[in-house]
Amino acid sequence: MAEPQVAMTPVVTSKLSVKAPEFYPSGYNQNFNQNIADSSFEERYDNYVNLAEYVQDFLNHLTEQPACFEMEIEQFAEVLNGWVTADEALQELVELVYQQATSVPNFSYMGARLCNYLSHHLTINPLNGNFRQLLLQRCQAEYENRDEATKGDETTRKQFHAFVLFLAELYLNLEIKGTKGQVMRAEILQEGLRELLNALFANPVDSNLICAVKLLKVREWGFQSVFSQWLLSLVSAQVRRAPHWSFLLQHRVPHRLGSPARAAATCIHPEGCNSSAPPVWNEPTFYTSDGVPFTAADPDYQEKYQELLEREDLFPDYEENGTDLSGPGDPYFDYIDEEMDPEIEEAYEKFCLESEHKRKQ
Repeated sequence: MAEPQVAMTPVVTSKLSVKAPEFYPSGYNQNFNQNIADSSFEERYDNYVNLAEYVQDFLNHLTEQPACFEMEIEQFAEVLNGWVTADEALQELVELVYQQATSVPNFSYMGARLCNYLSHHLTINPLNGNFRQLLLQRCQAEYENRDEATKGDETTRKQFHAFVLFLAELYLNLEIKGTKGQVMRAEILQEGLRELLNALFANPVDSNLICAVKLLKVREWGFQSVFSQWLLSLVSAQVRRAPHWSFLLQHRVPHRLGSPARAAATCIHPEGCNSSAPPVWNEPTFYTSDGVPFTAADPDYQEKYQELLEREDLFPDYEENGTDLSGPGDPYFDYIDEEMDPEIEEAYEKFCLESEHKRKQ
């Protein structure tokens, strides 16, 4: 009788070593982190020749490691308070932060947060304006050049578009104190964003319209009730001027406005466009227990939809506010992300435009 064969476990070999040198991605600045970790405040301060070198090094560090903002911003402000003691130094600081926020991709949000923190924690009292005032003056200079910038060459428009998106983030992040001490936003920035949107639509080349769509996506700044009707009118006029952009503009606006705006948005098809095609913002149709259809545009949608969920018991382990009653570890809901990555969004928009062009050919 043959003896049973014993399965041999293959030997796994690896070239990995616990003594391997530490890996750093390309462009990573080791010197800055070494200064932060191994030097005292005075030593780190003395390692830099001038203010511009120190500030630029810190800005690059934030660009590479944005998660360090909360841990290191207080120390950064402390260094600046010991260094920025004259109007010229404060002006230089404002310019450095502005240039980083408008020239480095994806730094506009971090730049706006940094501006808000410095506007509240810099102790210098200059004659020509504090940090926030000088920053707004710098933005005002770009704002006044908006008509020329939207008509300029590709490089000029690209710089202007970066300014527009930074100003939108600045509006959302810059906090000021009201007359009674309450924290509020700088509403004048929202008026400025409104005029910038007008300027972009007034010169409807593709790059300007792409910037306009991105502006409309920045935290929904423009979709307050006071601007809803104005925004619909503006988009309606733009669709008539550039019909090939109707897909993205109509897709962006109605999905983020309330129910009345959705109803009004169905009227913004320009003449010559295929208005019989189903609009991209059409809502799915649901049915009550009596068989009556309803959509998200109906005023009593929430009540009817909740009744539908209770009747069908579609989400037995979740409360109305989304609280998970079954505990952590759900392999599906743990990975839901409501927002797409900016690069994916841009690629999706380009795909939509190309598809629209092909459909019209």
